[in-house]
Amino acid sequence: MKDSDKTNSADNRHVTITVGRQFGSGGREIGRRLADAFGFRYYDKELLHEAAQRAGVSTEFFEKNDERFPSFLNGIFSFAFGMSPSNIYAGSTSISDDSLYRAQSDFIHSLADTGSCVIVGRSSDYVLRDHPRTVNLFVHAPMERCIDRIVARDPSLSREKARARAEKINRLRANYYNFYTDKTWGAASSYDLTFDTSLLSADDIVALVRHYIQMRFPDNLL
Repeated sequence: MKDSDKTNSADNRHVTITVGRQFGSGGREIGRRLADAFGFRYYDKELLHEAAQRAGVSTEFFEKNDERFPSFLNGIFSFAFGMSPSNIYAGSTSISDDSLYRAQSDFIHSLADTGSCVIVGRSSDYVLRDHPRTVNLFVHAPMERCIDRIVARDPSLSREKARARAEKINRLRANYYNFYTDKTWGAASSYDLTFDTSLLSADDIVALVRHYIQMRFPDNLL
């Protein structure tokens, strides 16, 4: 085998982990713990900055539209005429919901193609549905446990406001995911593994994901 072939073989052993999560479930923490434990690159908000540059818009604009359902008229038009957002905006030079989604999706593909990484949210599991070495996770917890975590992070919030925030953000994430994919946000069938953080510690989840990767990809570098 040529040296270049050996290099390509090693490069092809990288794995991408995607993490969907309920707000307040600790999904972001799990993502960071996985990246640290495995030596993978970690992307969450970092995706927005790069994707914003690629789309030619400000990061603030991108953050405002992050994981949010496309505008009402876009959605109605798409479904009424049996068209996907990409059909509507094909050839358009304006900044649309779909333009932002495509910019982010292109960047997600580039990350998966260049090395092992953990990507949080942004329907990355669906974006990488044809990528052969992707492990898709969903992290969740009972609402009361999510509220505990939210209030601990922001003591100025009452439990009622924390609940309202969690419900709103989860609704936005679900609408975004369900619109752009042919799957259901949070449904076990949409992912490889789902974890309830009220039952398992972060260390437990890292150990289980490590074992899963080792079993599924025997040539992995973990």
